[in-house]
Amino acid sequence: MKKYFVALALALFSTVAFSQQITRFGVVDTAKVFQAYFKASAPMRTYESKKADFQKEIDRRTEEIRKLRQQKVDAQNAGNDSQVLRLDADIARKTESLTEYTHSKNMELENLKNSLQNSNDFYNKLYNVIERVAENEGFSAILSLQQGNGILWYSSSVDVTDKVIHELGL
Repeated sequence: MKKYFVALALALFSTVAFSQQITRFGVVDTAKVFQAYFKASAPMRTYESKKADFQKEIDRRTEEIRKLRQQKVDAQNAGNDSQVLRLDADIARKTESLTEYTHSKNMELENLKNSLQNSNDFYNKLYNVIERVAENEGFSAILSLQQGNGILWYSSSVDVTDKVIHELGL
């Protein structure tokens, strides 16, 4: 009789334990996914190409200013005050132009990067893939590593909203 009771209790416990869903959470490093996704894409290659072109132009202009400064030193050593004044004006003008160029191109690159990161096509694809992976792996919710409280996907089976509303009598 004791063996029968133990076997029945064990069977009942097993049934209750296995009938309850075990909630599993996963995390996604969306920044890493973004980097991997766009690394070989045409828009990212365009971004990297523009960035390199802008840097070449900045380097060229910086070298030009450096040469003008050297010419100014040479003119000072030669006592050519009129050339020193002309070179000073050129250096100031070119330095200001370089600063404006750098600022505008950095803004252009930042806007291009933001448009890549905020691509609806990318995020629609990302969320569909996250949902598929989560369901295949048996996760109930997927959290974003970039957002401390950012739930990217969750199974409706763990959503107790309607039950809470019902219990509140609403």
